[in-house]
Amino acid sequence: YLWINDALMAVFFLFVGLEIKREFVDGELSSWADRRLPMVAAAAGMAVPALVYLALAGTGLASGWAIPAATDIAFAIGVLALLGKRAPASLKLFLTTVAIVDDMGAVAIIAFFYTASISVLWLAAAGGVLAGMAVLNRAGVKRLTPFLLLAALLWVCVFMSGVHATIAGVLAALTIPITRSPGAPDDAQSPLHRLEHALAGPVAFVVVPAFGFANAGVSLTGMSPAILLGPLPSGIAAGLFFGKQFGIFGSIWIADRTGFAPRPGGASWAQIYGVALLAGIGFTMSLFIGNLAFVDPQQIAAVKFGVLGGSLVSAITGIVVLRFASSRKQTQVAA
Repeated sequence: YLWINDALMAVFFLFVGLEIKREFVDGELSSWADRRLPMVAAAAGMAVPALVYLALAGTGLASGWAIPAATDIAFAIGVLALLGKRAPASLKLFLTTVAIVDDMGAVAIIAFFYTASISVLWLAAAGGVLAGMAVLNRAGVKRLTPFLLLAALLWVCVFMSGVHATIAGVLAALTIPITRSPGAPDDAQSPLHRLEHALAGPVAFVVVPAFGFANAGVSLTGMSPAILLGPLPSGIAAGLFFGKQFGIFGSIWIADRTGFAPRPGGASWAQIYGVALLAGIGFTMSLFIGNLAFVDPQQIAAVKFGVLGGSLVSAITGIVVLRFASSRKQTQVAA
């Protein structure tokens, strides 16, 4: 699965990096006032699940602490989209921004905590390629071809350096030029917007399904109930389900009550709680980190069992809460 987990997923992280840059330069995270609540919620939504996991899994399985810390932006937003108008636009926007900040945290975790050994020579080469891409950006180059060729070379250098190769995707994305278009649709001449739109389809319909097909299958052959219900899958599932909702909802409540940042407009506390539950859908990112944290086949199977279980319960519970909250709000408005 090397070509999927290292090569195709680098394309996924390139797409994530483009989203992050766009949001920070020209989107909903372009000012500090807009960033405060998503950053606080995302930070708490990563820290609390990690603590829940460590409390249940113990120090012997500590390498998996980051597995329940990640939110799968595509699946979480997809589930929220199924609710249509039952979920206010402000909540969809908030979940998107929280998930993007969450992705930034996941990228940092992979870079700093899941890198075994580093080749200084290859890392220096990667730095040189990245500097070249930055020079192209500063020179006003708008064609994507030079950036993409250098991005491929950057991937090779990062892969050989020992740092996980997917980090190359995010680093490359940060050098892609963007033309700001505040208050208007994406600029058709903006290289970043063009590349992001070009990657949206392949990432959604090729990269993510390929990764899921290769990594999500759980073989129960030879797996004892003690392993399937043991501390590893239990810690992951509890971290995703309990840790995410308590971390995100609790941080929003505290931020709103203290005046640090107001809660998303037009949303009830019940609806905010439902979105906090949806943030417990880990899937792609959680499975990816799980493959970096463990090498034993039975432990990896247990990781998949915990991720799928925690994500499924989070999705179902979040949908139920949001449906109930929406119906109750509509009844109150009608009354």
